[in-house]
Amino acid sequence: MSGALQGLLTQVDPALVRARLGSVFGVANFSAAYDVEPDLEALKTAAIERLQGRSFASFRVLTKRSFKGFPKTSMEIDREVGGAIKAALGGQVDLTHPELTLHVEVLRHRIFFSFEKLPGPGGFAVGSSGRVMALLSGGIDSPVAAYRLMKRGCRVLFAHFHAFPLQDHATIDKARELAKVLTRYQFKSQLLLVPFGVAQQTIVASCPAPLRVVLYRRFMIRIAEALAQRYHAKALVTGESLGQVASQTLDNMTVIDAAAQGAILRPLVGMDKDEITEQAQRLGSFEISIQPDQDCCQLFVPKHPATKAHFTDVEKDEASFDVKELVRFGVENAAEEEFSFP
Repeated sequence: MSGALQGLLTQVDPALVRARLGSVFGVANFSAAYDVEPDLEALKTAAIERLQGRSFASFRVLTKRSFKGFPKTSMEIDREVGGAIKAALGGQVDLTHPELTLHVEVLRHRIFFSFEKLPGPGGFAVGSSGRVMALLSGGIDSPVAAYRLMKRGCRVLFAHFHAFPLQDHATIDKARELAKVLTRYQFKSQLLLVPFGVAQQTIVASCPAPLRVVLYRRFMIRIAEALAQRYHAKALVTGESLGQVASQTLDNMTVIDAAAQGAILRPLVGMDKDEITEQAQRLGSFEISIQPDQDCCQLFVPKHPATKAHFTDVEKDEASFDVKELVRFGVENAAEEEFSFP
């Protein structure tokens, strides 16, 4: 390991380094490596020194020779280093199921070696696929949907719709906590808190009860899309799963989609609740999501919401109030909060 890097890592908890690297999308695997000058004897000496005190019944050496000008081939390096380790420390060479593997990478000016290869999260580096806006409720599904888009290289902006002061502050607090959890995976986030109570009161006063939830969702889509354009996000993301609740039937999702001008991504659409819950638990959002709150979509919800909304009925109801003004109010009164990690 180089002197400068070794000095840096002595100030940092190795477990913390592993945890941080283990949540960086685009990293397939990583190792804690040491380096020596590009000399085979130096490699043998350093590897044997690092293995002193370690117990292993079998081992192998795997070399990647990125610098093809090195005078030994990968197989020759494997044999020579393996022979030196066996002579100095014992142990049997096992090329298929060894107890220990020495990974060697030969570069032009240095040779790196390590004894472990830890899995990273894979995926693509955050931001490489563009920016999207996720509708972040306080529930289990939407944080998982946002996480899955991050893993595919999207930087995710969060929009949370709330009915405060018609409802208490709990759902806003949950959205903040969920944004903090998700920020661990993209390091900087923005959360837009969108007041939605005025739109809901207008819908309740003007429209029949069964269509309320579909109308709520259509207005959320319109407001989120207007905000997405302001923040240069290219698509919306929701945590909807087909057939999970009344608003998520195929008929209703089709009517809701008609309110959008651009793409709505639903990464969970084919997953069931158990699969989503399992991912939320691994993500670290589940315990926050199950805390009781008053989600804005629960406000004025009818006992028997429509499961097969028709576009003509929805369009007729929306003609009874000023759609553009309700969207403008939501957009102009959205409050922005910023999060960073660490």
